[in-house]
Amino acid sequence: MAFLDLLLIASMPVLKVLLVTALGLCLALESVDIMGESTRKQMNRVVFFVFNPALVGSNLGGTVTSENIVQLWFMPINILITFIIGSALGWILLKVTRAPQHVKGLLLGCCTAGNLGHLPLIIIPAVCKEQGSPFGAPDVCHKYGMAYASLSMAIGAVYLWSYVFNIVRMYASKITREEETIDESVKDTESTTDTKKLIQECPEALVPSTKCSSMDDLDELTLPLVKPEAKSQVSTWGKLKQCLTKISKKINLQTLLTPSTIGAIVGFIVGVVPHIRGLLIGTGAPLRVIEDSASLLGDAAIPAVTLIMGGNLLRGIKGSGIQPSLIAGVVVVRYILLPLFGIVIVKGALYFGLVHEDPLYLFILLLQYALPPAMNIGTMTQLVGVGESECSVVMLWTYALASVALTVWSTFFMWLVA
Repeated sequence: MAFLDLLLIASMPVLKVLLVTALGLCLALESVDIMGESTRKQMNRVVFFVFNPALVGSNLGGTVTSENIVQLWFMPINILITFIIGSALGWILLKVTRAPQHVKGLLLGCCTAGNLGHLPLIIIPAVCKEQGSPFGAPDVCHKYGMAYASLSMAIGAVYLWSYVFNIVRMYASKITREEETIDESVKDTESTTDTKKLIQECPEALVPSTKCSSMDDLDELTLPLVKPEAKSQVSTWGKLKQCLTKISKKINLQTLLTPSTIGAIVGFIVGVVPHIRGLLIGTGAPLRVIEDSASLLGDAAIPAVTLIMGGNLLRGIKGSGIQPSLIAGVVVVRYILLPLFGIVIVKGALYFGLVHEDPLYLFILLLQYALPPAMNIGTMTQLVGVGESECSVVMLWTYALASVALTVWSTFFMWLVA
């Protein structure tokens, strides 16, 4: 197939994303105010808790079986590799640009995590519907493409909230500790000044003076507080319990078991267990209405999340104080370096027989290296309270340039696997 034909096929999904994103941006304008900030938050909750798990569960349950599940084992490893390479390149970016402390977590997160869920779910069906697609019949391409994209979304959510969120939170906690240290030093300076003043006014340390308000004031400032040490023996079970408590505080299971992950688990169970699959999947299944209802809810996820994405980009238009070199660094990492690494890794895995020669599967593996930053990084900056305005600007520019980058790389990837 000619390269220009592939370019036309690859540009159609990106144009669809741009049109719906632009609509979301217009609906979020203050003059229109249909999708204001409060509306987007409520809509995002519906997408997160209802639409996404329904989409993931219905797609995986209808396509994954005990026979073909073995063929998908490389995708979790491939996504993990994208995160590791992205974080390494992001760390180099921080060292080269000497980024300010308050944006280090944001930049590292943007370099590490791509939009592994929603964009593949938008791009793959659009590519399959285009005439002359290199991935075969449109219905078969759509069926398996949505399963691959759903699996990518579920795995990406686990890595995102277990790995990237802790990176963003770690850099935010460093800023908090620095601010607390500054506050404590100021308080210590003020306390020392008050102590010296009080000692000058009360030269007799143990005898009350007329200038001293009370002995309690003197004791609090000049005499050390001595507490008896409580000696208690801690049992082995107590130490183990304390250790498990510390681990549970650092690793929040609620962030790992997101609704999309739970939907993926349910979808795998439905697809792999023959008896459950016979009850829910197929035109003759007695409980097929459940699967049909889940598919109906899942179909609303893609347009809803695209509108939200457009509305969230509105804040980036207003701008912030982030340096252009930092934005350019994220663009270079996500749209130049990572796709080049992806080509080497996926072609190497194919050469050594680690993946099967399915063009659609290979295309999705390659696409995972060329995606813009994950939109959930904006949610993370809101949770930690650091880098919110800067995140909007980074997202605005990276998603604006994604229209060109995704079109070019999608065209090249289709030519490569076809």
